[in-house]
Amino acid sequence: MQPDKPILTKEFLSQFKSEQDLTQFFTDLYKQALNQMLEGELDEHLGYGRYERKPIADGNYRNGKKEKQLKTTYGKLDVQVPRDREGSFEPQLVKKRQTALAKVEDAVLSLYSRGMSTRDIEQQIKELYGVELSEGTVSRITSRIVNLVTEWQQRPLQPVYLMLWLDALRFHVRHEHKVICKSCYLAIGLNPEGKKEVLGIWLSATESASFWLQVLTDLIGRGVRDILLAATDNLVGLPEAVQATFSQSLVQVCLCHQIRNSLAYVAFDERKEFAKDLYPIYQAATREIAETHLLKLEEKWSKKYPQVVKSWFTNWNRLSVYFDFPQEIRRLLYTTNIIESLNSMIRKYTRNKLVFPDDQAVLKTVYLALEQVSKKWTMPVAHWQRILAQFAILYPDRVKLNL
Repeated sequence: MQPDKPILTKEFLSQFKSEQDLTQFFTDLYKQALNQMLEGELDEHLGYGRYERKPIADGNYRNGKKEKQLKTTYGKLDVQVPRDREGSFEPQLVKKRQTALAKVEDAVLSLYSRGMSTRDIEQQIKELYGVELSEGTVSRITSRIVNLVTEWQQRPLQPVYLMLWLDALRFHVRHEHKVICKSCYLAIGLNPEGKKEVLGIWLSATESASFWLQVLTDLIGRGVRDILLAATDNLVGLPEAVQATFSQSLVQVCLCHQIRNSLAYVAFDERKEFAKDLYPIYQAATREIAETHLLKLEEKWSKKYPQVVKSWFTNWNRLSVYFDFPQEIRRLLYTTNIIESLNSMIRKYTRNKLVFPDDQAVLKTVYLALEQVSKKWTMPVAHWQRILAQFAILYPDRVKLNL
């Protein structure tokens, strides 16, 4: 049996004298393929091919072509978009008002998600593909994200989350000819499969307990019925907002926030010693041992820093919730580091954008950053099976094991 003759023969390849010739060949081939695919879409729409007999009952037929310039990875191409008499044909390959093909649009979205400015994206696309995109074209491409954000923000959630972490980021946004600081609220849930899940993004002019109440109410509207444990910062009224919406939830105030806030009011040359005295409090094996060390802290420092020490006693009921749980759950609960880590990764993608033009720009950028970050959240948290078993023992009526 004779081997198949190679398609790319020496005779065929000899026609290309330079890289430019080869590039032009592929460009022409790509353009021809686009035109043929558009014709095929119209064939499908009409129900018969170009040289086939038209069904008698069908009054619709071909009605010429419209030339359209597209920005592609091969540069600018003029393609022939076929039309029908009734105007009902809407090609999917090259949609109406679309001026850039998917590969260019995907590149724009990828660069945008990494925090590049519109001007930098224009320059990068020009260098990569030799295509010039206007600022309006970049904005139109990225505006596709708004619909995705809306769908994602309204998606149904699971009825039970074992843990909830709450925190907010701040961004500078233009508003009525001024630049103001807005809070971007984020919530991460630990779902029954043991995986972290960002539940939503919300924007407000300030961070407040009343707006957090709206956020939590939105979670209820999307199907959440129970949250076992929540970790928050020490924003006044936030723990109460959680328990007002999820009455059975226990709320742990972040120990790391408490420690940082305390040390901020201690003289610099005494911070190391003060931090050393705090360590046995939050690292204690039991609440009773921790309270013994808390009394020692009061005895030593209350005269010098009365307000700092008082804050530990005032917040102690919220700060010590994690002592009621096994070590594996404690590590997840005692701090909001999980969501702060997420915030720091979002900052990596948004650091080049000092001021956002509007709220939509914030939502688009944060959503795309979350998409990049959440790709790594494919596995359950460490020691998940043990944690799930512990939750099932602690909350037998609220956590069901699928055995």
